Amino acid sequence: MQTGHPVVSRVEWLAARKALLAREKEQTRLRDAIAAERRALPWVKVEKTYIFDTPRGKCSLGDLFDGRSQLLVKHFMLAPGQLEGCVGCSFECDHIDAALQHLDQTDVKFVCVARAPLPEIEAFRRRMGWRFAWVSSYGSDFNYDFNASFTPEEIETGEAEYNYRKGKLPLEDLSGFTVFARNDVGEIFHTYSAFGRGAEEVLGTYMLMDLTPKGRNEGPKGNLTDWVRHHDRYGAEGHVSRVGRWVPAGTPTRCCG
Repeated sequence: MQTGHPVVSRVEWLAARKALLAREKEQTRLRDAIAAERRALPWVKVEKTYIFDTPRGKCSLGDLFDGRSQLLVKHFMLAPGQLEGCVGCSFECDHIDAALQHLDQTDVKFVCVARAPLPEIEAFRRRMGWRFAWVSSYGSDFNYDFNASFTPEEIETGEAEYNYRKGKLPLEDLSGFTVFARNDVGEIFHTYSAFGRGAEEVLGTYMLMDLTPKGRNEGPKGNLTDWVRHHDRYGAEGHVSRVGRWVPAGTPTRCCG
């Protein structure tokens, strides 16, 4: 690896490192303060009934808590008829199974939700080898109500709201996290949602890469589509489109992408 970085003595390096450490500590304290503000947000009671298709049958939103009082939902970009999920969502979910052994010992249940029918979800989940709970909201308003999916009309008119602002969007499903809490009498509350880069710290691979000189290995597109692949596709000929879909080499593309 060739770089234009200056090469200095250990004493000079140590001085620079301590200066950066002061900034890193500022970031850590700010992250803790923001996390506290996140926990202090007001809640919204969920009045609507949502039903999901799961491997064990129909389940309500309350059932997804699985006896816990906190539910962390990942909105996965897998729409009906799509044979495989978004590359970015898949990269994100590659980090989940390792965390389950710890989350399962806490008062948090993690569930992935997609609009695709359950058989299509299960086929892709088996291919990826994931163990986390994944359910289908097919036929439900759930993803739409929590601003992770959008109707064709919303997209056409620019009325779709994603990441707390309205505007044109490239497709009907986007990534996000939604958090719920349930009290002792079974009432459910929406406590938090994050979209786009809002939950980026979930990506442990990024956090590790941020420690290295080359960082996140991003190229011309400046995001994960430059290099991230489904974990069974590294080395395959092709690329990832701007909307996170795998495009095999030789696939004809439209003029507008």
